[in-house]
Amino acid sequence: MESAVLYGVPQGSVLGPILFLLYAADLLQLIKSHQLYPHAYADDTQIYGFCHPRETDVLQLRLSACIDDVSLWMTSNRLQLNPTKTEIRWCASVRRRQQIPVRPVRIGDTAVSPVTAVRDLGVHLDAMSMTAHVTATVRSCFAALRQIRSVA
Repeated sequence: MESAVLYGVPQGSVLGPILFLLYAADLLQLIKSHQLYPHAYADDTQIYGFCHPRETDVLQLRLSACIDDVSLWMTSNRLQLNPTKTEIRWCASVRRRQQIPVRPVRIGDTAVSPVTAVRDLGVHLDAMSMTAHVTATVRSCFAALRQIRSVA
């Protein structure tokens, strides 16, 4: 049974991601105005910044201010920021890793603690060793093999 689409585009439409990116183009400029770098894929947006280790407090403040503005932009465009899906990941060389801040970053009214590994487009990124990704891939393969074994 078909139903009429009154607004938006049907789920899975090839136009969906393209129209969303056009709709969200201002968001990317807003992030850049905070001297940060956006990366968008479909409805997922990542914000990157870099600094000298002694300037992490300034970067954290700039990031919090940026996310406040992003949240306001989203509200005014009938979108919603989900703080529970927001992750903070600090990257540094092995030599500088002890200088990475461990205190939470303010995301609106929520404090988000830095994590050691994140998932980005299906790839698990950790301290640049890919251990998290290899572990997740092996776990997934073994689960598939167990399912195949139970069928045979």
